[in-house]
Amino acid sequence: MKDKSLDRDIEFIYEMGCLRFMQRTWVRFLNPGFQNNSEHAFRVAWIALIIARRENVTNIEKVLLMALAHDITESRTGDIDYLSRQYVERNEVQGIEDMIAGTDLGPELIELWKEYELRESIEAKVVKDADYLDIDFELAEQAARGHGALRESKAAMRRHVSETKFATKTAKLMWDQIQSSNPHAWHANARNRFTEGEWKPEAKTADQNTTLS
Repeated sequence: MKDKSLDRDIEFIYEMGCLRFMQRTWVRFLNPGFQNNSEHAFRVAWIALIIARRENVTNIEKVLLMALAHDITESRTGDIDYLSRQYVERNEVQGIEDMIAGTDLGPELIELWKEYELRESIEAKVVKDADYLDIDFELAEQAARGHGALRESKAAMRRHVSETKFATKTAKLMWDQIQSSNPHAWHANARNRFTEGEWKPEAKTADQNTTLS
């Protein structure tokens, strides 16, 4: 039997699924395979979680929900990057109100989104810092894929962000470390046949000694 009270919630979930088809508009800068809106929100949530832990923020649930919700209005407005926003205006308040209307998420999520936009609470500051940092992770990945010129073209802007925009000490430390980080380190340094397997130099030496003895 159909429960009509669930209709808007189901519609909302379908809309959230469509965020994976929403490209961040800077994909047009030579189209080097940028993350989509859904992928961006996912990583922002993880960055925010790390910042929140290191900054001793206690309301982790609020941080994560805010991170997931911070850009959902772009389902209605589209993504407007640093270049585009010099020419267009967005009505994000109307967007969030229309998206949530009739769902069980109700006013609570709208207020949480508005709190994020104000950047006054520690949770909002953490999420915004994570939002900023995700761009630097993305640029580092693009450079590793051969698009170093794009990263260089954004260097002055990103330095400005690091010097004037971050609200937390952790974000500043992360930004500094990202600049010299290797996007491939996570798997190059992970357990593999060279670091822990049969190609490990120490293991090879041990095998040779055993054979000689």
